[in-house]
Amino acid sequence: MHNTEQQFLKALDDKLWKAADKLRANLDAANYKHVVLGLIFLKYVSDAFEERQEELLELFKTDSDDNIYYLPREDFDDEKYQQALIEELEVLDYYREANVFWVPKPARWNTLKEKAVLPVGTVLWQDDVGGDVKLRSVSWLIDNALEDIEKSNTKLKGILNRISQYQLDNDKLLGLINTFSDTSFTKPIFEGEKLELQSKDILGHVYEYFLGQFALAEGKQGGQYYTPKSIVTLIVEMLQPYSGRVYDPAMGSGGFFVSSDKFIEQHASEQHYDAAEQKKHISVYGQESNPTTWKLAAMNMAIRGIDFNFGKKNADTFLDDQHPDLRADFVMANPPFNIRDWWNESLTEDARWKYGTPPKGNANFGWLQHMLHHLAPTGSMALLLSNGSMSSNTNNEGEIRKRLVEEDLVECMVALPGQLFTNTQIPACIWFLTKDKANGAIRNEKKRGRQKELLFIDARNLGFMRDRVLRDFTNEDIAKIADTFHAWQRGENYEDVAGFCKSVSLDEIKKHDFVLTPGRYVGAQELEDDGEPFAEKMARLTGQLREQFAESERLETSIKRNLGGLGYEF
Repeated sequence: MHNTEQQFLKALDDKLWKAADKLRANLDAANYKHVVLGLIFLKYVSDAFEERQEELLELFKTDSDDNIYYLPREDFDDEKYQQALIEELEVLDYYREANVFWVPKPARWNTLKEKAVLPVGTVLWQDDVGGDVKLRSVSWLIDNALEDIEKSNTKLKGILNRISQYQLDNDKLLGLINTFSDTSFTKPIFEGEKLELQSKDILGHVYEYFLGQFALAEGKQGGQYYTPKSIVTLIVEMLQPYSGRVYDPAMGSGGFFVSSDKFIEQHASEQHYDAAEQKKHISVYGQESNPTTWKLAAMNMAIRGIDFNFGKKNADTFLDDQHPDLRADFVMANPPFNIRDWWNESLTEDARWKYGTPPKGNANFGWLQHMLHHLAPTGSMALLLSNGSMSSNTNNEGEIRKRLVEEDLVECMVALPGQLFTNTQIPACIWFLTKDKANGAIRNEKKRGRQKELLFIDARNLGFMRDRVLRDFTNEDIAKIADTFHAWQRGENYEDVAGFCKSVSLDEIKKHDFVLTPGRYVGAQELEDDGEPFAEKMARLTGQLREQFAESERLETSIKRNLGGLGYEF
């Protein structure tokens, strides 16, 4: 994105958030996110539907040999031709074939905007049996639109949250509808410049921005569905999921899938492929136990036009695996850290515990082995875990870690700085594992054989404080880590950097009792040599310190004397 587009999105974020935040007086963030995200969804599907209508209208009027949509004008008089166009625009198959959600007339944004200002009790339309349908409230009107969309799009059945339960005033909802209506998502113009951004891009950005804002507002609870964007981007940039099956067993609102989709778009030109065509080679699978978050993820995919398989329902990943036969090419996850109450006796002899039974009081190595179980023979995976996973020896964790290293599954360990997450201050790390370090099965010339080698990256000194509470990575930080990883994988232009990265043999890891903390291997950062001999520098600094002590003593004596002159004893 160029600077003007970024400025447009920033101004849009601020405008929409201020409008949405007015609901805070009536609802907490955990509830009013459903109202706002529901409206964003309605706006998106309506805009996408209208864009397809405009496209179809041009096709109906264009006479060419290869245009199967052409509607010959000579077959009708003017009035009948206009009516034929209107009727043709309501053919459902035209939208399904372009992967555009069918939006029934009562659910379209213009209908919502037009009807929301009417007095309660106004007859809106007639139902299927000829009865009058009257306006009950604006929230009822919105719920009616959401219900109609679910009925017309089976994949969304049971996904869209109704908002009448929150009992919001008509005026507040009308204000939000007007704010969204006043914003051009289809043909945006900023400071007189027409932008190239598409409706899907803008509303996808807005949806993601609001998820982040709600996560901040909800604190610990918000972290259950939102992983910081920079961390998601880092993992995706390191794994490079161009094609194949992508799986997240603790998907939250689907951030890894969105980032994978963006990755394909952003790298299309340098890899010389068509982004839209390449996306057809990616399929996403996810699972989530929280029913609300499961719905948020489905809406997130729908807004971005990403086909998905999130199982038949929200379910516990350990106890009710929704994808038992899946073997994914890429597995990415940010599972909740150090879960204590995850165990069930039915898991005792589970086939997933190939490298050792995880502790009943901590799910960390349960998540790791679940992901390995679902990893294809040539696949790669990454997961965020607490730092304790790198060194703990309690309750079989050390033995499991030892097995993983000895079986040559661990490829890279990245230590992260603190204060990255909205919901926890626990220090975290990223584990990267692969089942094919030999690189024999996929014959990818970009990678070399990396058997019995492991890369350690200490990124604790990277990043910046975004505010007083949260730290974030810059694009340069992400590129530095990802480029180091790829250079090591390919054996091109890689060098150990003291204090940052080091390539280590399995034999050396064994000497450290299979502890995988990067700081233990990368060493201390080398200080720049200023050319001054050590003895001379120490003599100079000691002299400066002596002078400062003397000055401190002089000031202390002067202050005591002045206080004595004022009649105060010190």
